[in-house]
This record gives sequence, structure tokens and C-alpha cells, in this order.
Amino acid sequence: MSRRAVNRTILAVAGLVLLIGGALVLLGGFDVYGHLGITPPHRWPLTSPDQPVLSEASRTRWSDRTWWWPVAIAVPALVVLGCLWWLFSQLRRGGPAGIDLPSPATPGQPHFALHVRSRAVEDAIESATIALPDVDRVTVKVTGAARHPEVQTVLRLAPGADTGSLITAYRTGPVENARRSLGLAALPAQLRLRIAKPRRSRTRKAPRVE
Repeated sequence: MSRRAVNRTILAVAGLVLLIGGALVLLGGFDVYGHLGITPPHRWPLTSPDQPVLSEASRTRWSDRTWWWPVAIAVPALVVLGCLWWLFSQLRRGGPAGIDLPSPATPGQPHFALHVRSRAVEDAIESATIALPDVDRVTVKVTGAARHPEVQTVLRLAPGADTGSLITAYRTGPVENARRSLGLAALPAQLRLRIAKPRRSRTRKAPRVE
């Protein structure tokens, strides 16, 4: 499962849980059950506006147990740490962790799914791109889905570089070689060009002779 699918699943489940919990609280808080003459099931949360979300019996049921307070503190802490880890992992990388390669199954042979790390693909394209003429610095990032990857490249060029020839060399060289090596039918690539500022030459004044 790709990173994008995992993110959508987690967000969908969390959103569904919050939606159901919020709906139950609103139904009890606005006394919808009383207005409609509906009797909620036994131990149904918040059945009337005067009822707290957690009853006193629920709040103090295990408070005299030695394990209650460590668990009550550890569980929310683990939930918060897990959410922070997930958030930082999303900020650290916006693309897939790897690329799924096409591997047609051979009749009578087991089917093996091939998977290549995105970092390895990025390193290969960067190494091939930095060798092109007039390229001063390159940054490559794999985006998209694991089965439909895309490449985003930022190039810093030397002053006076031939951008037209460089774009052609980039598409027919590093990108095309990566597409063939991965066995993909297409590998969309976005290229951003930046021109390095020319370095100012420092001139020393000749000593004055009198």
C-alpha cells in the first residue's frame, strides 16, 4: 500500500470516529432523544443535557487501583507521540517511500512484486544530471504514487548556460535512462531552472608610487 493510501485510510478512520463521537454528544446535549421520544440503549453516552459525558462512577471506577494512573497517563502520551511521529514523517517526505516496478507473472511461476526505494532513484538521477554541462547543483525528488511515480528536479545552472540544450539532455539522458531501468511506460518529470549569480571578481589596487 502506498503512503498516500495509508494517509487517506488513517484520516478516514480518525474522521469517522470523531464524527460519530461528536454526533452522539450533540444528540444528548440538545436533548434530541427526549424530543423524539426515543429511549437510548443501556449505558448509551450522554442521553440528556444534564448528564456528563463521563459519569462519576466511570471516572472513579479504577482510581484506587495501582495501575490506573500510569495507564491513564501513558495511553494519551503514546497517542500524542504517535500523532507527532506521523506528522513529522509527512513533513519530511511528500512522495512515496518506494516505486513499484512492473513485473508480469510468468505462467507456472510465482509472482514477485519488485520494489525500489525512491532515495535510490533520486540518487541515480542526481548523479547523472550533475554530470551534464553547466550544471552547478541538482536536487531530485520522487513524487506521485508508488505505481505512477513522477520526478521533480531543481537545477542551478552556471551563468551563460544553454538552457535549451540542457533541457533536451536532461530528458533524453537521466530521465529516459531512469525510465528504462525501472521498466516504466512513462516517467513524468518537472524541471525548475535557477541561474547562479556570477561571482564578483575582486580587484586589488596597485600600490601608488610617488
